Amino acid sequence: MKLRLALATLLAAGLVPALAQTAAPKAAKDTKTPKAAKKDPAMEPVTDQPGLPRVLLIGDSISIGYTVPVRDLLKGKANIHRILENGGPTTNGTAKLAKWLGTAKWDVIHFNWGLHDLKFMENGKAQVSLEDYEKNLRELVKRLKATNAKLIWCATTPVPDARLNPPRKDSDVQAYNAAAKKVMDENKVPTNDLYAYTLPKLAEVQRPANVHFTNEGSQFLAKKVAKSIEEALAKR
Repeated sequence: MKLRLALATLLAAGLVPALAQTAAPKAAKDTKTPKAAKKDPAMEPVTDQPGLPRVLLIGDSISIGYTVPVRDLLKGKANIHRILENGGPTTNGTAKLAKWLGTAKWDVIHFNWGLHDLKFMENGKAQVSLEDYEKNLRELVKRLKATNAKLIWCATTPVPDARLNPPRKDSDVQAYNAAAKKVMDENKVPTNDLYAYTLPKLAEVQRPANVHFTNEGSQFLAKKVAKSIEEALAKR
């Protein structure tokens, strides 16, 4: 009891430091910088191998998936570039095409828009109506033809019969592909029909309830894309 009274007296007089003041300091925060996400090699700029033709791929995430396999298949035959972003809908194409084309010469341009145009937005309507899609394609093809490159239109790949986010319907894919074919036929632009090519094997090459393809599926697409490019290069 006497000891407790003595401590209380000393504390009151400020002769013994408060417990809070003698507490151990807090551990320093971990200041390590998190590792940056690894960049998709498909989105890396390409350094041209001199003497080889230059090819540009324009498209959405489906084309991102087959870009590297196409490069591998055409190694030593062509410099395979792609736009360094998701091509999105035709409205994105009309706004950015000049930037994507740059000032260098292209020998072949393999291009597609569609999956983003026909997806349903929150208002229940397609992001780009079928009428505007056809109109935009006409403008894009006109500008692409001015490059004097060999052009290849790539038909939009199928949409599975499943609940998707954002919603899409395969019947719309067919309608938008038909509108695109009309524009391409009028402009004598050949079509790489990835829709017909993948449809019989869709369950094997496409991810479940998803518009995207497995790694093996992207390799499957790449074979058809590389073949269409080789055919175009042979006609230069």
